[in-house]
Amino acid sequence: MNKLISSLSIAIAASLLNGCTTYVENQASLEFDPIYLQATPQADSASPTGGIYKASSQGLFATDVRARGVGDILTVTLAETFTATKSQSTSSSKADGFDIDLPVGVPNLLTGGLSKQDDAFKMGTAQSFAGAGAAAQSNSLTGFLTVMVTRVFDNGNMEIMGQKKLRLNNGDEYIRLTGLIRPEDVSATNLIASNRIADAEIVYVGAGEIADSGRQGWLSRGMRAISPL
Repeated sequence: MNKLISSLSIAIAASLLNGCTTYVENQASLEFDPIYLQATPQADSASPTGGIYKASSQGLFATDVRARGVGDILTVTLAETFTATKSQSTSSSKADGFDIDLPVGVPNLLTGGLSKQDDAFKMGTAQSFAGAGAAAQSNSLTGFLTVMVTRVFDNGNMEIMGQKKLRLNNGDEYIRLTGLIRPEDVSATNLIASNRIADAEIVYVGAGEIADSGRQGWLSRGMRAISPL
């Protein structure tokens, strides 16, 4: 009976852990659900010229392939590299001392009897402190991500958004990018560097066994939260 109870307990625990892992993966997937743009008709503000050619439109054989309108796509070259270092050191010291001579004949509580001519209290203090700290951090992200223009402002600047999901053997990888760009920063080959994107938000997360192995368990996190050390 005890063996049966133990087996059932292990099976239940395994199911709960598997459920937690599945929940984490599902939450990551929900955060990166595809975002589909709603087509918004735009009024043509150009004055009629009577011709069949419109300078604002791109034909099939147009030489300028750069994105310029809502729904157009372009490719972002990810070249993000950040490095930060910080160090600090502090030291201090203090020492003092003083003597108190006892009058002759005054009872000496420390040695017993009466004080002599050379009896005196000698006291002193000494303090010192030294501390040092250092921190270093570096991040790098390279690659390509194709995004879509989601909004065009009156000054020509464009809002972009794009995401990619990579399904690997032991988990999924998600990357999403949003930000604002200027049309003059888009190259003739319809590329733009990530360091030319204003208000950029780049999210790169993983879910699955590989990401789970690099994440501290809930029990360890709980113990660290309540530990006084």
